[in-house]
Amino acid sequence: MNIIVCIKRVPMTQEVDLEIDANGRGVKTDALAYVINDWDNYCIEEAVRLQESLGGSVTAITIGGEDDEEVLRRALAMGADRAVRIEPGTRELDGFVISKILAKAIQGMACDLVLTGVQADDDNNGSVGILLAEQLGLSHAAVVTGVEPAGATATVRVELEGGMDEVSTIRLPSLLTIQTGINEPRYVSIMGIRKAGKKELTVIPLSDMGLSEDDLTPRTRIEEVFLPPETEGAEMIEGDAASVASELIRIIKEKGVNL
Repeated sequence: MNIIVCIKRVPMTQEVDLEIDANGRGVKTDALAYVINDWDNYCIEEAVRLQESLGGSVTAITIGGEDDEEVLRRALAMGADRAVRIEPGTRELDGFVISKILAKAIQGMACDLVLTGVQADDDNNGSVGILLAEQLGLSHAAVVTGVEPAGATATVRVELEGGMDEVSTIRLPSLLTIQTGINEPRYVSIMGIRKAGKKELTVIPLSDMGLSEDDLTPRTRIEEVFLPPETEGAEMIEGDAASVASELIRIIKEKGVNL
C-alpha cells in the first residue's frame, strides 16, 4: 500500500504571550519554537503502521522553506521512505493555493491513500484536506479515528458530534483527514533524526510545477487578527442550591433576559 502524508511545521502558541505583528494580520513568530503540526504527527504514525502491516511505501510532503525540512526528517525517522519539500518562495498561501500545489505534486505519484491532519495548529483551518480530495477527484472521509484497508476498499471510523462514531466503507484510492488519538505516535530520538538526515530529500521549486497564476491566487484573506478583550473574570456564587439559584436568576434578569 502506497501512502502519501501531507505535513506542516507550525509555531508553538500554547502557554506563551502572543503579540500581533506589524501588519495586524498575524502574530509575531520570531521568538516562537516550531514543531510538527499535532494532527500530522498522528498521520505519519498511521501511515507507517499501515505500511508495516501491508507493505508498500510512505511519502511525506510539505510546503515550505529549508527550516521546514525538520518535519520531513522527523517523518523519515518515524519510518517514511521518501520526503518531498515544495519551495513556495514568497507566495501567499491559503487553503485553496495549498491544495492546488499539493494536488499537482501528488498527481504524478501512484498511491492508495492520501492522509492529512484534520486541521492545522497555527490557523485552525480544516479546509486543506477536503479541498485536496476535490482537486484529486478522490473519495474522502474527515475526522477519521480508525482505518482498516482490505483490497480495493477500506473500513473507516469517523468521529461525529456528541461523542458518536460512524463506521463506513470507502473505495480506494481515497483521502482521509486524521484525528488526534487514532494511535500513539512513536518516540523519535535525536539520533534517529540525525540518521534520517542522510536519507534523500527531494526539493521541488514551485516555479517548476506548471501551475497557472489563477491556481496560485488565494481565495481567502485575513483582514485583521486581534487579541480577545480582557474581562473582569468569573464571579463565584457560593451558598446552598436555593440561594445560588436565586442569585443566578437575579443576574440573568439584570442582563435583560426575560424568564
